[in-house]
Amino acid sequence: MDQKLRERLRAVRHVALDMDGTIYLGSTLFPYTLPFLNKLGRLGITYSFLTNNPSKSLNAYLDRLRNFGVPCTREQMYSTTAATIDYIRVHYPDARRLFLLGTPSMISQFETAGFVSCADSPEDVPDVVVAAFDMTLEYSRLCRCCWWASQKKEDGSYSIPFLATNPDWVCPTDQQTILVDCGSICACIAAATGRKPDLVIGKPNPDILYGVLHSKGLTPGEAAMVGDRLYTDVQTALNAGALGVLVLSGETTAEVAATADPDVLVCRDIEEFGNLLEEARQ
Repeated sequence: MDQKLRERLRAVRHVALDMDGTIYLGSTLFPYTLPFLNKLGRLGITYSFLTNNPSKSLNAYLDRLRNFGVPCTREQMYSTTAATIDYIRVHYPDARRLFLLGTPSMISQFETAGFVSCADSPEDVPDVVVAAFDMTLEYSRLCRCCWWASQKKEDGSYSIPFLATNPDWVCPTDQQTILVDCGSICACIAAATGRKPDLVIGKPNPDILYGVLHSKGLTPGEAAMVGDRLYTDVQTALNAGALGVLVLSGETTAEVAATADPDVLVCRDIEEFGNLLEEARQ
């Protein structure tokens, strides 16, 4: 281990972890996940979970982790649904009615936060359109989403803000299928309307990591963002100025990893990363 990497690893006081493809794959918890989290505790390093998957509620994620035996509190869990809600509250404070292309669980989170979910009707005009990873996608709602996203003012500008929760093309799975994610759904909308989202909220947008670090009083240099994707997890770290750690336990292959930025730490899995953190402190 060279001195520069050792110093960066020794500075890490918090590890932000992606979930699917990093600590588990589909319905299978990696055997090294719990030992890794225990090692972080012994080293005095805190951790949180950042997921680009908005399809499940916060409670559902907490239940999933607890069923795996993974210790986690509400304060340690941050999803793109929560980040999108926070963004709309700050940047569109008067927005109340949303057209939400997402799962019932995601829609429920927005409604709990005080928003109204618009119906699939040309009379129910939204203040903001939100596209997400929708595992319950209905063709008619996809068409309605395209309709609202395509609407323009007399000056030619779009009349309704259009946000996406995350840029992921597919969701990792251990099943023999491809789970089409938000990025692919937005590509469909763009093909139909000529419009891309005004903003993609989740990783690699660094705000999702900044929020976690701010709550802990830490700087980006004291954090590592770990995940199995270069274009979301690792790019978040690079955009925020944190240490980016790419693990090869999910989507990214060794061949793709070879193209990573030189500042990115590539590890086989979080077990190897944990060993490096420990070695740097010896």
